[in-house]
Amino acid sequence: MQGREQEQRKLLDVEALAGELLVPGSVFAFLAAHRNRLFPDSMMEDLFSSKRGRPSVPAPVIGSVLVLQALEGLSDRDTADALTYDLRWKAACGYALTNTAFHPTTLTYWRKRLAASSRPHRIMDAIAEVVAETGVLKGRRRRALDSTVLDDAVARQDTITQLIAAVRRFGRDVPHGWDLIETYGVGYDYARTGKPDIAWDDAEAKEALVSVLVNDALALLAAVDPDGLEGKAADAYVLLALVAGQDVEPAEGSDGTDGRWRIARKVARDRMISTVDPEARHAHKTRSDKRDGYKAHIVAEPGTGIVTAAAVTKAAGPGSSDAEAGAGLLAADPAVTAGAQVEVLADSAYGTADMLRTLVAAGHRALIKPKPLAAAVVGGYTIDDFAFDPDAGTLTCPNGLTRTITDKGRATFGAACRGCPVRANCTTAAGGRKIELHPEHW
Repeated sequence: MQGREQEQRKLLDVEALAGELLVPGSVFAFLAAHRNRLFPDSMMEDLFSSKRGRPSVPAPVIGSVLVLQALEGLSDRDTADALTYDLRWKAACGYALTNTAFHPTTLTYWRKRLAASSRPHRIMDAIAEVVAETGVLKGRRRRALDSTVLDDAVARQDTITQLIAAVRRFGRDVPHGWDLIETYGVGYDYARTGKPDIAWDDAEAKEALVSVLVNDALALLAAVDPDGLEGKAADAYVLLALVAGQDVEPAEGSDGTDGRWRIARKVARDRMISTVDPEARHAHKTRSDKRDGYKAHIVAEPGTGIVTAAAVTKAAGPGSSDAEAGAGLLAADPAVTAGAQVEVLADSAYGTADMLRTLVAAGHRALIKPKPLAAAVVGGYTIDDFAFDPDAGTLTCPNGLTRTITDKGRATFGAACRGCPVRANCTTAAGGRKIELHPEHW
C-alpha cells in the first residue's frame, strides 16, 4: 500500500536542526525545501492500487533518494548508506538524525514499478515543473553535458546461441510457431537444451552448424507473412531476421545461394549482443574499457547539480553518440527552449562539427574541449602542419610539396614521400602520406 510522509517533524529532524548548513542553491537545499511539491503522495498512488500490506516508502522520500542516487552515481547499497550516515541526504529526504535507511532492494522494487507504469518519467517531469515554477535556475546560464555507460545484467551471446534462441522465441510467439519449426527448421533440434554437440575448435564443424541454423531461419522467415503479425509475434519475426543477418556472410567461394554460411569476419556497427535484451549493445568508454549495456545522457546546471534533461539510448548505433544525444537534450531543457543563451560545457566527444554548428546557430557559447589532432607518427606532423589553400584546392606538406585535392577531399603524396628528409616525422606507410579533409575544412 502507499506510504505517507508525516506532516509533523520528528524531534531530531536534521533539516530543522541544521538545515541552515545546506549550501544555498544546492540540490540538497532544493529537495529539502521542495520535496513535497516535487513528489507528493498522490504522485505515486497508481503504483500501489491495493490498500493492503505494509506501507511503502513515502513518495517524497523515494523521489528524493532516486534523484540523489542518479546525481552521485551510487549503487543501491551505497545509496542506503548515504541516507543513513550523510546529514545532507537526511535533510533533503526529511529524515531524523537517528533514522536508518530502508533495505537497498527497495530501490530495485520502486524502479521496476515506475518502469512498468504509464508514466515512467514522472520524477524527471516533476523536477522540470518545480524548476520552472520556483525559478531556481533563473540567471544561471551554464549547462554541462555528459554521458555514462549503464551496464546490462544480461550475458553476451555468441552468434550460434543467438540464432538458436531467436528460433525458439519464434516458436513461442509466432502463431503455430513450433509447427512451422517442425516443418522448416529441420536442421537442428531446437527443443534440446545446452550447447550444440560439435567440436567447437573445428572451424568446419562450426561453419556447418552456422549454415544449418541460418538456412532454418531463412526458411522460417519465408514461411510467414510478416504483414499479418502483431505484437510479440512481429517482434519475434524481426528478431530472427536481425540475428540471421547481422553476424553471418556467405562462406568462402559461395554467394549464399548454395546454403553455405559462416560467421562474418567483421563486427556489425549496431550489433545486438543478446536476444534476452535486444536493445543492449557493445559500448566503449575507452579503447580498453569494453562494456555492454546502454548509455545515459544528461544536461545539468553545474552550480546546483540539478539535471534539467536526461535520456537513455542504445550504447551504439544511430542516435547514441554523445553529440547527437546532447544536442537533442539541450533543446529539451526548459530554460533553453525558452530562448535563453547558455554556455555549454562538455568534453571532446561533443565537439563534432554538427554539434558546434547547432550551438552557434542557437546563439550558445561552446566551452568544449577540442579533440586532439591525430598524428600518423607519434609526436609527428598533424593535419595542421599542412598548408591548405581552399581557393586553389591544394594541400602543401611540411617539405613544400603541393598536391591537388580530389573531389572527395583527398590529397595523396604517394611516391613523392620517397627520400623525403622529414618522412620519419610524417608517415610510416609504404605508399606515402594520404590525407582526407573533412567538409568543414572548406
